[in-house]
Amino acid sequence: MALILIGISALIHVYIFALESVLWGRASTNKTFGMTAEGAAQNRLFAFNQGFYNLFLAIGAGAGIALEWAGKRDAGVALMAFSCLCMLAAAVVLIFSAKLLKPAVVQGLPPLLGLVALFCFH
Repeated sequence: MALILIGISALIHVYIFALESVLWGRASTNKTFGMTAEGAAQNRLFAFNQGFYNLFLAIGAGAGIALEWAGKRDAGVALMAFSCLCMLAAAVVLIFSAKLLKPAVVQGLPPLLGLVALFCFH
């Protein structure tokens, strides 16, 4: 169950990468982020960079899963835990800095559940 939850966490962060770094400025993406076209244009470089942070977290979680499957349990758990803790910390920042509860739950609940499963049931 832990690997499934962490895999879901990684996929969510790949999706966020796509929104921020690939699809930024499209009407549907602007709506998702509550941005005007002008606001999106002004924040394009910031969003592009932020998207890659999300991609790197997803890659870390995926690499941890791959290490686990390859029998490198300690390294896999360490990488999955680090990636999920970073995802969770980013969600907490969303709550306290911008009061964005819904995006924080989407971004933070799966890695939190993945961590619980990883350390309590794995």
